[in-house]
Amino acid sequence: MSRRSPAKSNSGSSNTSNTGNSASHATIIAAHGRHYLADADGLRLQCVTRGKKTNVAVGDRVRITLTSSDQGVIDSIDERDTLLYRSDQYKSKLLAANVSQLFIVVATEPGFSDDLVSRALVAAEAAGITVRLILNKTDVTESLAKTRERLQPYAALGYPVHEVSAKGRPEDTVATLTPLLAGQSSILIGQSGMGKSSLINLLVPDADIAVREISAALDTGKHTTTFTRLYQLPALGAGSSIIDSPGFQEFGLYHLSEGMLERAFVEFAPYLGHCKFYNCRHLTEPQCAVLAAVEEGKIARMRHTLYGQLLHESSQTLY
Repeated sequence: MSRRSPAKSNSGSSNTSNTGNSASHATIIAAHGRHYLADADGLRLQCVTRGKKTNVAVGDRVRITLTSSDQGVIDSIDERDTLLYRSDQYKSKLLAANVSQLFIVVATEPGFSDDLVSRALVAAEAAGITVRLILNKTDVTESLAKTRERLQPYAALGYPVHEVSAKGRPEDTVATLTPLLAGQSSILIGQSGMGKSSLINLLVPDADIAVREISAALDTGKHTTTFTRLYQLPALGAGSSIIDSPGFQEFGLYHLSEGMLERAFVEFAPYLGHCKFYNCRHLTEPQCAVLAAVEEGKIARMRHTLYGQLLHESSQTLY
């Protein structure tokens, strides 16, 4: 069964012979279904793909054949540096391309899902993307200590946790996050209710106006916020941008192979290659170095349980 990642380049030569119009290089800044909004040196272009292809992600650098002054067809996708996506048993959902870091936003309330956080960490590791956790709503002090305790296992794995309060201490929040965004292409993900929109509104001047403009361009309705969008951050230096994504409750990783999975759990690294059997799956095999580390408390049992679950999901992929 093929496990080829959509991160492989989808690039191809541009074909402009049918229209006779010029081609343009652009970056995809918003996506909704098969409709995309691209930025070509400040010019906004409404775009579609050829045929029924939907393999374009926000952040993709593309080549577009213009069909009018503000519309075009996506002909090819440049080779990607990174691709972050999730998948279920049947299909993949592209989140963003060419991002260098992922911010996982959690909050003191409502409670966050450890399963989703761990899955996002695995996805980022597999894609070669740096991860930071953002703890929002620290002004809700009655839940703060418990939330910090829940985040400690991730901090112990080397993932930085940055505490902010978008509504309670907005200036401090901007001061904390701005240096982390400079020179980076970042994406924010998280469950609904974690405060991602509040963070975006702090970090991106006129973000609400931009959302309305993008909604109109994508014809999604003025109240629709269920699309992924990219905001340039020119004040923070070249290449600085931030991508906001809709909140979601599940993060399938059916596309990751066994080898990709064991390497994506960073705490497994010291033990890989030290099992009795060279093809050890680290589930029930005798003299498994990873299982021994779990028993000794060096690897959290919760994380190993997730590893086993992801291995099972990987074997169920149908696409």
